[in-house]
Amino acid sequence: MAARAVARRLNADHTDYAGPALPCRCGHTAHYAGRKAKTVLTALGELRLERAYYHCTACRSGFCPRDRVLGVEGVSLSPAVTRMVGIAAALVSFAESSELLGALAGLPVPAKQVERTAEALGQAMAADERQQVVPPAPAEIAPTLYLGIDGTGVPMRKAEMIERVGKQADGTAKTREVKLCTVWSAEGRDAEGVPVRDAGSVSYSAAIESAATRDTEATCSAFARRVEREAHRRGFDRATRQAVLGDGAPWIWNLAGEAFPAAIQIVDRFHAKEHLSALAKVLYGAPSDLGDAWAAARHAELDAGQLHQIVAALVAQYRARRDPAKREEVRKCLGYLSANRQRMRYPMFRAQGLCTSTAVVEAGCKVAIGTRLKRAGMHWTVRGANAIIALRCCKLSGRFEDFWERRAQRCVAS
Repeated sequence: MAARAVARRLNADHTDYAGPALPCRCGHTAHYAGRKAKTVLTALGELRLERAYYHCTACRSGFCPRDRVLGVEGVSLSPAVTRMVGIAAALVSFAESSELLGALAGLPVPAKQVERTAEALGQAMAADERQQVVPPAPAEIAPTLYLGIDGTGVPMRKAEMIERVGKQADGTAKTREVKLCTVWSAEGRDAEGVPVRDAGSVSYSAAIESAATRDTEATCSAFARRVEREAHRRGFDRATRQAVLGDGAPWIWNLAGEAFPAAIQIVDRFHAKEHLSALAKVLYGAPSDLGDAWAAARHAELDAGQLHQIVAALVAQYRARRDPAKREEVRKCLGYLSANRQRMRYPMFRAQGLCTSTAVVEAGCKVAIGTRLKRAGMHWTVRGANAIIALRCCKLSGRFEDFWERRAQRCVAS
């Protein structure tokens, strides 16, 4: 009844008629061609709207001025329903979103329409992310800000993996890497004085895109630009103290060094321990009490900042082993420690009250990407995955309402 009442009110209003002719987007003139009906699904139910219709003979297309104002140009869902679809699709699968919309709002939106709507919305949010890079006021910037970078694989459709090299037995790949940037603050402390992530301070930005840049290129990579946007948007580049955390991958430090030369670089302490534990399994086998004891001793030395003792233990292992494969693994671990020794000064970092764990970034890979895009049976296109990633990052970063305000303002301005 409410839907019919709104439809009658809108259909009785003919102020959308703007004269016999209007400029067309193609540059020519579109002429009035009567009133045209359209069915729109709104939060109240279906509305049958009659609008002034203008047709351009030059480009053979038409438009309704009222559609632009109401935000339904080219779509059959009202902005409110589109918003519901976006929220649902950011959290659960398209099929589950369809079920939720039907069960909670009584709206019959098929799963395929949810998919098309969510992907279009995600693409709009991705474009908005590139344009809206407004830094916060200085008073809103935490004294210390952390920026974490990581990557996680997402299952892709076969057509997206043609000629891509991967880790499968036959050399092919089944996934593409989503690169994630997250920024947060941790001014609070727990009972032991360890920094604790501040509630509501985490933001995410991610996509399947390259982080590689050739020396001859004039601009940095797509992902490097994404990181710089997020850093500027959060005020990371203006924080009194900046820290970049990563798992030790060279591409992370290359990017961080170029974009934020003044930032403190910290290798995640638990990733460093994982390297030592993995080496213990290679050297002693698993399970092995001797290997566990060896790894525990190295972990304690790492926490104490005694890297020289770890190196000495690794050198001793290298000399004692005759198996080329085991010696190679020891050599790799030595290289890892050597390359990252300045980033593993954990006692000094703790004394300065800095985070030494990328738990926030690891959680981001799971929460922002894995929970939604790595479920059983899911296989994505790059275009579709990036759209949903943009949608989900926007929602989890607390920017969803800001996006909708800008979207509504553009509809009114048109």
